[in-house]
Amino acid sequence: MMGSRKPQRSAKPSLRNPSGSLSSANKPTFKKEKKKPTKSNASDSKSKKRDKKKPKQGQKRPNDGVADGISLNNDHDLQPMTVSDQLKFFVDHYQSANNVQFSSLELEAINENCILNLRPGSDKDDKSLGKQIKAAFGSSWKEVLYEKNLIEGKFDPGSPVILILATSAIRAIEVLRGFRSLTTECHAAKLFAKHIKVEEQVASLKSRVNIAGGTPSRIKKLIELEALGLSRLSILFIDLHVDVKGYSLLTLPQVSDEFWDLYKNYFHQRLLDGNTRLCFYRLNQSIAKMRQKRAPEELIHTK
Repeated sequence: MMGSRKPQRSAKPSLRNPSGSLSSANKPTFKKEKKKPTKSNASDSKSKKRDKKKPKQGQKRPNDGVADGISLNNDHDLQPMTVSDQLKFFVDHYQSANNVQFSSLELEAINENCILNLRPGSDKDDKSLGKQIKAAFGSSWKEVLYEKNLIEGKFDPGSPVILILATSAIRAIEVLRGFRSLTTECHAAKLFAKHIKVEEQVASLKSRVNIAGGTPSRIKKLIELEALGLSRLSILFIDLHVDVKGYSLLTLPQVSDEFWDLYKNYFHQRLLDGNTRLCFYRLNQSIAKMRQKRAPEELIHTK
């Protein structure tokens, strides 16, 4: 009887190739431990990152918060503009928007007396407007700005002393709230299209008006209808508040064109004659936003 054969064991796979070395396919892999950065290495890497962010010579940072020497991080941090600065701002915008160049005689007439300067910091508080405007008229403020009696031959009906120009009805109402202390007797005229018909405004302008506010298009229409008079206009109050989209009265499409059309036709000559002064409100905010918008464009041109 033949003995039973024992089953042969399968050979263990060799980790070595014929040359005797470990095969690359079967080499065990080990994870390398990452070196923890030391304080010196961490500071070196940070400095390298800062160096990479540094602009080349002659190149401006797009968001460094500074343009032309004025901080743009917060419009409330801007230095108050002098009367001379405000005048230059307006002249530059007028010439640019209307593609004209003032003559030397015109520039002599457009002087610092044409500007009513608000107290520094007034951009933060609408409620202080009434007090500041009241101070500008001195002892005659009550007779000129407050009383409502229409004296024939002395006060023309529908002719405000202060006319506020704003981008929208909502913004006009917000500014008019700042004059509330002066409008308890003689109510302010609201001259915008939203919820108010032209016929209603024409009727209201048949009485005495000391303070009025509205949008350029509706104000122009009322002037053309001879309902809104300008014989008493002493201050043209220009609200330069910047909306959430970054637009102001001087930059909002269509509205800015309507503003300049209105100004050229009805207010500029009064300014030259010394009968009307300009008062800019929220000017610092407007300049800051415009320069922030311009900074990235300047960076592109320097590349």
